[in-house]
Amino acid sequence: MSTPDGKSISLSGITKSWGDPPAVDHVDLEIAAGQFTALLGPSGCGKSTTLRIIAGLEFPDSGTVTIGGEDVTALPPAKRNIAMVFQSYALFPHLSVAENITFGLRTRRVPVGERGERLKRAADLLELTPYLDRKPSQLSGGQQQRVALGRAIIAERPVCLMDEPLSNLDARLRHEMRSEIRALQQKLGFTMVYVTHDQVEAITMADQVALMNKGHVEQAASPREIYDRPATVFAARFIGTPPMNLIPIQAFGEKAGTLASQNYLIGIRPEVMHLDADGPLKATVVEAEFLGSETLVTCEAVNSRFVVSASGGTEVGRGESVGIGFKQSDMHLFDGDKGARCDGELSAVAAALCG
Repeated sequence: MSTPDGKSISLSGITKSWGDPPAVDHVDLEIAAGQFTALLGPSGCGKSTTLRIIAGLEFPDSGTVTIGGEDVTALPPAKRNIAMVFQSYALFPHLSVAENITFGLRTRRVPVGERGERLKRAADLLELTPYLDRKPSQLSGGQQQRVALGRAIIAERPVCLMDEPLSNLDARLRHEMRSEIRALQQKLGFTMVYVTHDQVEAITMADQVALMNKGHVEQAASPREIYDRPATVFAARFIGTPPMNLIPIQAFGEKAGTLASQNYLIGIRPEVMHLDADGPLKATVVEAEFLGSETLVTCEAVNSRFVVSASGGTEVGRGESVGIGFKQSDMHLFDGDKGARCDGELSAVAAALCG
């Protein structure tokens, strides 16, 4: 199945408000042609509003939206050459699968022969050929999702927007559909913007994750970069299961020295920490949660709690005093007041705490 090459999308200074604070606040974002970008964040962060602004379903109070180098800020959805898949699938219950998929082509009066050819290609690609005569009510949730996808891809548009399309499916179907949607996007080459609150969806599917919080983009980067080098305290806490530990420098006791007067947060991921009597961080075990291949050990040091991902065979008891070890190279440093990453001071702080 052919489709136009994906088009780039550029958001510059996008602001949208229905009151105070703004739903979207001066968002700048670059999405390369053919790239899969996930808009990720908690409920109310502005990700769906941002998607609707790209689609033309909402118009920004200020800023510009560019698709393929063309300013489309004031254009309606029909003029933006995009396809969209909604959370609800939005299928017509009285129409067959074939009629649902080709509905947009019929309204645009695409010739019958061409409609049939496109339908066959889309149905084969999505393995829907045996179900073309069925009504949506006769399909499973995953099959209904494929019909919604089929309606989007049959349009052969260079940009496809998806708003939490898997949230109505169970865990097994979500896993299957993640793989299918990603493979489909790579095969057809269109630009994908995908809204989700699920970090697993974002980091397993996307080339770029735009992590949003309170109407702002906290960080826009590859999933690997956000995981390895979170730019803010929010990014560190949001990405990772369990999330990165953010430990006040005062928890290191005497090792913190004069640095204790600074409001630094030391970021260390649970999986790179280990129990070590000679480790630089001393703590008390609060609880140990056995999960089979690993044991999550919750520890406390100077009223600060953090988690160590230890091997499944680890046995420690509540109230036990332990040492925590880790490599200096696995440490991150954040400004506790501003929430920003502090790479410039990291080496000196790491040396002081681990020396």
